[in-house]
Amino acid sequence: MNYILHIDSSTKVCSIALSNGDQLLELIETDSETLAHSEKLHVFIEECLNKAGIQPANLSAVCVSKGPGSYTGLRIGVSAAKGLCYGLSIPFIAIDTLEAMANSVQSKVDDSAILIPMIDARRIEVFCSVHQNGSTQTKVHARILDEEPFTELEGKKGYYFGDGAQKAIQYMPLSFTFLKDQNTSAKNLISLAWKKFENNDFEDTAYFEPFYLKDFKAGKPKKVLK
Repeated sequence: MNYILHIDSSTKVCSIALSNGDQLLELIETDSETLAHSEKLHVFIEECLNKAGIQPANLSAVCVSKGPGSYTGLRIGVSAAKGLCYGLSIPFIAIDTLEAMANSVQSKVDDSAILIPMIDARRIEVFCSVHQNGSTQTKVHARILDEEPFTELEGKKGYYFGDGAQKAIQYMPLSFTFLKDQNTSAKNLISLAWKKFENNDFEDTAYFEPFYLKDFKAGKPKKVLK
């Protein structure tokens, strides 16, 4: 048995999955506007393992969605994964968040379709990448939609999805279709993580850092009215 715990806290979705090889065993997740990952993540991990009747010592590896995404969410997820890997002396696997999203949609559409997963980067900006035929055509980048609409894809067909896709509708070619309810989830990591596990493609637990893409900028504290 090769039990792998999967963690995705890259967006407002807090998601935990358990797999045996490339087969999903359990999935626990919630979509919360409050981004309560610090409260939910460890509870979900314990609940996921308990439902499957698996002890932490039975895990063969831990996989985390490495970003891009929420700075705070990514730090929480990676810290939890590192803690488990250190404590259990098991391998650490990291999967690109957007690649996992694209991979989860690939089997549901025509192989030649262009896939554009999008993660909300606030205001009118998204983190995105372009995929086709199971490979990445345009690497992960931050895109300001009203300054950089997808004009290079005019005349082509495809799909866009994710929590940043809704605000991209007016900037996409009419030949592209918006897929609802295709967001980040720990279950999206499973097939890619299993390939890495079989190939012994692991991260250095001590030195691994999330893929933030952009530097974190703290907002100004709000004034308290007296």
